[in-house]
Amino acid sequence: MNDSPLLAATAPQHEALPLAGLLTLASAGFITILTEAMPAGLLPQMSAGLGVSQALVGQLVTLYALGSLLAAIPLTLLTRGWRRRPLLLIAIGGFALVNSVTAFSSHYGLTLIARFFAGVFAGLLWALLAGYASRMVAPHLQGRAIAVAMLGAPLALSLGVPAGTLLGTLVGWRTSFAIMTGLTLLLLVWARWQLPDFAGEPASKRLGLHNVLTLPGIRPVLWVTLTYVLAHNILYTYIAPLLVPAGIGGDIDRVLLVFGLMALLSIWLVGIWIDRHLRLLTLISCAMFAVAALLLGLWISSPISLYISVALWGLAFGGLAALLQTALAKSAGHSADAAQSMLVTVWNLGIAGGGLAGGLLLQSFGVEVFPWAVLGLMSLAVGAILGKTTHAR
Repeated sequence: MNDSPLLAATAPQHEALPLAGLLTLASAGFITILTEAMPAGLLPQMSAGLGVSQALVGQLVTLYALGSLLAAIPLTLLTRGWRRRPLLLIAIGGFALVNSVTAFSSHYGLTLIARFFAGVFAGLLWALLAGYASRMVAPHLQGRAIAVAMLGAPLALSLGVPAGTLLGTLVGWRTSFAIMTGLTLLLLVWARWQLPDFAGEPASKRLGLHNVLTLPGIRPVLWVTLTYVLAHNILYTYIAPLLVPAGIGGDIDRVLLVFGLMALLSIWLVGIWIDRHLRLLTLISCAMFAVAALLLGLWISSPISLYISVALWGLAFGGLAALLQTALAKSAGHSADAAQSMLVTVWNLGIAGGGLAGGLLLQSFGVEVFPWAVLGLMSLAVGAILGKTTHAR
C-alpha cells in the first residue's frame, strides 16, 4: 500500500484538488448507481407499464449486477491500451443509450437486455474511476482525490434514489429514465471539457491478470472487500425484517436516512485523513462495523440500540470504497485499472453473496443471527488487515 513510483511519474503535480474534474467523475458514479437502483423504487409502476410481475421487474436489478460482474475484468483488460478519456466517455455515453431504451421499451425482454448492458457499462466505468482520479493529482493527494470521485455513490443511495422514486411517482417511470438520459448527455459534454486525457497502459508494462493478483497488497484488499461487502449486504438487503424485533418495521425510510447521512459524514472524514492513515482508517472502519454488529446482536429488540448501530454502520461503510480503491491504486501502479476491475467483480460477488447468505440465514435461523454472522465476517477482514500490516513491516 506504499505510494507507487509509477503513478508518481505519471500524475500531474497539482497541489490543490482539481474539483471540477473530480466532481465530474463523482457525477458519473451518481448516474451509475441511480440507474442501477431506480427500478427498486419504481416496482409497481414498471410492473404495470411492462405488463409483468413486480418479481420480474426486480430482475432488472439482477441483470444489471450480472452485467457488471461478467464484464468488468475482461473489458478492462481488452481496453488497457486505449486512451482513458475516450474510453470513459464511451462508458458514460452507454448509459444515455441504455436509459433511452429503458424509457421507450414496451417489451420486457428488450428492457432486460438494456439493463444487462447498463451493468456492462457500469463495470467498465467503476474500473476506471479510481485510477483516473489518482492520475489527476500528485501521489500524496491520491486518496483524497479518489474519495471525492467516489462521492457520487452514497449521494445517489441516500438522496438520488428517493428523489428518483418521487419523480417517477409524479411524472411516470419512463419520463424518469428519459430525464436520466438528458442528464447523462449533459455530463458527456461536461466531462469532455473538464477531464484531462491520459495514455493507456503501454504494452511493455501490462501484467497478466495472475501477475496483477500476486502483486503485494492486492489479495488482502480483495479479501477485505469480499468479507466486508458480504457482511454489509446481509444487513442492507434484509433491513426491513431486521427492524421488526425492535417494533420499528415502518421506520425503514428513517433508518436508511440515518445510514445515508452517516455514510456522507464518513466520506468527508475519510477524505481528510486517507492519504496519511489509509491502513488505520480501514482497520477502524472494520472495527466500527463489528461494534455496530455487536450492539445489534446484544440489543436487537431495542429501537435506540438499533438506531445507534445503524449510525455506526453508516459511519463505518461510507468511506469504504475510497479506502479500498486507494489501497489498490497504490499497490497496483500502472496496473491500477486491472486491479480495480477485480474489485468491481469481487464487490458484486459480495452483493450477490450477501443477498443469498442473508436469505438462507433468515429462512433457517431468523434475523437474530445476522449480527453474529457480520461479526464473524468482520473478524476475517480485520485479520487480513493486521496480517498485511505485519507483512509490510
